Amino acid sequence: MAIVDTGQLRLHVQRMGPRDGSAPTATVVLVHGLLTDSLASYYFTIAPPFAAAGLDVIMYDLRGHGRSGRPESGYTLDDNIDDLEALLDRLEVTGPVHLVGNSYGGTIAFGYAARHPERAASVSLIESEPASATWAPKLGGILQRVLHQLAHNEDDALAWITVHRGHNTARLAKGAARLARETSLPQDIPASRVLTEDQIAAVRCPVLGVYGGDSDLALLAPWLEKVLPDCRTVVVPGHEHSVLVEAAGVVGGHILELIEKAQVAAR
Repeated sequence: MAIVDTGQLRLHVQRMGPRDGSAPTATVVLVHGLLTDSLASYYFTIAPPFAAAGLDVIMYDLRGHGRSGRPESGYTLDDNIDDLEALLDRLEVTGPVHLVGNSYGGTIAFGYAARHPERAASVSLIESEPASATWAPKLGGILQRVLHQLAHNEDDALAWITVHRGHNTARLAKGAARLARETSLPQDIPASRVLTEDQIAAVRCPVLGVYGGDSDLALLAPWLEKVLPDCRTVVVPGHEHSVLVEAAGVVGGHILELIEKAQVAAR
């Protein structure tokens, strides 16, 4: 475990590289989702095979999540992009990186690529989308429903989760409830600055979108391929929002293929 002080926040970081001691062929940064998520969703899924494939793998807990610092405020999308920018600077990662984001993490990754096109080699969105005009109110609605349910029936909600999803998921849900109650996250995210369609279309690096076939977000696939100049989408049948965990081999395989093609094209 490593704690990196960005100057504004202490972030919990894990890094993996080739086990044979060889020089990594590229750097990939894995960004997780909101509330119940952490870098563990990568540590136990796609991070090890990515390292085995010769990549320098960086994953970290977002502010307020996992073992990273939990400030009372400062949870807008730009705040999270600032954290990613500062982290890579502290780690002295100067070259273009391959960005992978699950759910909200993909929105952060895409926002970083829009802000720093010269530092983005590719972007992989897992059950995710850019911060479009429709994104903020949609995510804000989800957060408000979470707050409402937990504020009025937290004990009942956690009991139901324990029975139907297990003790570990209930533990994560309890932590997520505390984060939502004790910080400005539910208010900050809907108030985040969003991208225009022209700004989204200006992301020129290769983009991959991976969606569960039973997820509402799969409907975004045609729009992404239309708007982005270099985009491919994959829909994995029989899965919903948790496709990263449930179909890690499939998801990771598509991302590795994108990274390999991007590396060849960059030579």
